[in-house]
Amino acid sequence: MEKLTFEYPGTKHISKSVHVGVVGSGDLEILMEPIKENHTKVTIRTRFEGNSEIWKALLERFFASNDILAKIEINDFGGTPGVATMRLLQALEVSNSVSDEK
Repeated sequence: MEKLTFEYPGTKHISKSVHVGVVGSGDLEILMEPIKENHTKVTIRTRFEGNSEIWKALLERFFASNDILAKIEINDFGGTPGVATMRLLQALEVSNSVSDEK
């Protein structure tokens, strides 16, 4: 198992904590939480070693379009780059959605 960490500058705070996906074969989960810092910290735990450059490129593309501030944890169990991107976008959408719950 490998643990990777990345940091990105940001300006837009997310509005709430989010959990999307599952840690299961071919999938991954993302936990995204609001923070008060001026940079986003991403921690990835993956069962596959040696893919740090792939993760770095994927995250750089994501943060080039999404200038967010958050604490992000990714637990990977074989998700493809497409699944990872989809889950990040899903988490971002849910984190900024307005809830009707009272």
